[in-house]
Amino acid sequence: MKTRLKPVEQQVIVITGASSGIGLATAIAAVERGACVVLIARNGDTLSQLQQRLSAQGANVACFSADVADRGAMENAARLAIERFGRIDTWVNNAGGSVYGRLDEISEQDSRRVFETNFWGTVNGSLVALPYLRREGGALINVGSEVSDAVIPMQGMYSASKHAVKGFTDALRVEVELLDKASVEVVLIQPTAVDTPFPEHAANYMDQAPKLPTPMIEPEEVAAAILKAAEKGGRDITVGAVAKLDTLAAKIAPGLGDRMSAMQAGRQQRDEPARDRAGALHRPGGEGQVHGRH
Repeated sequence: MKTRLKPVEQQVIVITGASSGIGLATAIAAVERGACVVLIARNGDTLSQLQQRLSAQGANVACFSADVADRGAMENAARLAIERFGRIDTWVNNAGGSVYGRLDEISEQDSRRVFETNFWGTVNGSLVALPYLRREGGALINVGSEVSDAVIPMQGMYSASKHAVKGFTDALRVEVELLDKASVEVVLIQPTAVDTPFPEHAANYMDQAPKLPTPMIEPEEVAAAILKAAEKGGRDITVGAVAKLDTLAAKIAPGLGDRMSAMQAGRQQRDEPARDRAGALHRPGGEGQVHGRH
């Protein structure tokens, strides 16, 4: 039986990675529609500024500074949401990071950190949220990527982590929706490249500054897909024409998909030398910006 989800304006929505990019765009769109929102990110100062800004506009917002790789911190964040708003209707696992460089050049420490955030952060958020979502029904939304199916060179570990997110989300959906028949929609969002500060936050082993290949879509487009899933549910939702093309090629013509992927190697570098090589992989980096640098 299809889970009955509430309109966004009646929901309490928890969003990880909410201090910039897709997470912040989703939070802004949700509060504009009247939702109560809990923002989770590592950067407590930025969260406080966002809370003040959104609250001044009449929004019901709570913030919690936490690293999604820390299960205990995520449990505390969920309790905060319950204490403040009484329930959780939608939980969005959006926090993510990357490292640019060839797989044989990246340190084990950096590779593991990508998985700690992207994969284990999603696992932690999902398993913490589920008991609360089961109570009255709700949506668990995991933000994957077009590279949950396809791959991209120079971000191989990111691609691997997003494949893992898809595998976990698919298996969890079967257990929750089909075996348990719980009133929870488990949704995977798969965007193409999005105009956010993602490259600036990534660690970088390349000689040149990183960027995402064009064309990029706007983060507000992904936010709209997330909020639609919060109301309507879904399964695997691709966002952007390139995401649809790349995921289709990976599934039905993998050899062609590999060749398409190889063409992206040189399109991820700016015509300028690398600067901040560490990025925000191991430290808070969200600075309250939705869009990236142009």
